[in-house]
Amino acid sequence: MGWDRATPFTIDLQVGAEDIDGLGHANNAVYVTWLERCAWRHSQRLGLDLVEYRRLDRAMAVVRHEIDYLAAAYEGDELQLATWIVDWDQRLRMTRHFQLKRPSDNATLLRAQTTFVCIELSTGKPKRMPAEFIEGYGSAIQLPATTQI
Repeated sequence: MGWDRATPFTIDLQVGAEDIDGLGHANNAVYVTWLERCAWRHSQRLGLDLVEYRRLDRAMAVVRHEIDYLAAAYEGDELQLATWIVDWDQRLRMTRHFQLKRPSDNATLLRAQTTFVCIELSTGKPKRMPAEFIEGYGSAIQLPATTQI
């Protein structure tokens, strides 16, 4: 598939009519929703779902998105979105990379990077990652095959 990094976590997406804006392509805000969906599903796969977040009184909250929109997606397009955890300090911060591809022509439509910070749910303040986060997210760290962002 030509992913930027090895062994991505991927989700399949289909562009629906509700995703299309006045310019006739998927609205930029929809891409952010897809990034969140992919990151969340990956976290769930790692055993870190909402139940676990609440039990630990911790969550990974977005503090920064960087998005490069490279090509448009259109209604009916079938897409694949990949994510990798590429950096973390094992205390507060974690970074994910994303790549969105359209398999029909192998086009990369988007590359993005999101920075998360660990927060205490009960206060909303930054708080050190618990051991469960270090174990779960740490198992998914990916070294770059190539650097795109």
